[in-house]
Amino acid sequence: MFKPSAQKKGFTLIEMLVTAAILAVLAAAIMPLAKVAVKREKEIELRRSLRLVREAIDAYKNLADEKKIKVEEDTEGYPPDLETLVKGVEIQETGEKSKSKIVKFLRRIPKDPMTNSYDWGLRSYQDDPDSDIWGEENVYDIYTKSRATGLDGTKYRDW
Repeated sequence: MFKPSAQKKGFTLIEMLVTAAILAVLAAAIMPLAKVAVKREKEIELRRSLRLVREAIDAYKNLADEKKIKVEEDTEGYPPDLETLVKGVEIQETGEKSKSKIVKFLRRIPKDPMTNSYDWGLRSYQDDPDSDIWGEENVYDIYTKSRATGLDGTKYRDW
C-alpha cells in the first residue's frame, strides 16, 4: 500500500539552485577583496624592499663620509652598484691594533615584488630626478620599474 505521509529524504532542485545562486553571489563579492589584499601585500613587500636597500645605501654613504672606506671622488660617497652592498667593503679600524674587516650591508638584493625580478631601476647622484636612464656613476636611489599605480593612486616608480 501507498502511504501518503511517507516523504523522501534529500534536497529538491529548487533548493539546490537557490544554494548555488547564494554561493555565486558571495564568491562574486569576495573576488575583488581578494585582489585588493594581494595588491596590498605586494605593496607592503615593495616598501620593505625599498627601505632595506635605501638603508644599506645610507649606511655605505655614512662610512664614506667618515672616511672609513675608500671611495672615488666623483661618486659622492655612494656605492658604485648594488653588488657592492652585498659583497661588502673593507673598513680600516683605527686604534692601537689597526685591523681591517669586511662590512656587508645586504645579505642579498631583494626581489622587486611588482616586476617579480631582481632588476631595479637605479639613479645616480648626478642623474636628473625624473630620468629613466642610470648614469652609472653611483647608486643614489632605487625604484621599481613597474608602471602600475598603487592603491593610493600614486605610481610605484615614485615611491
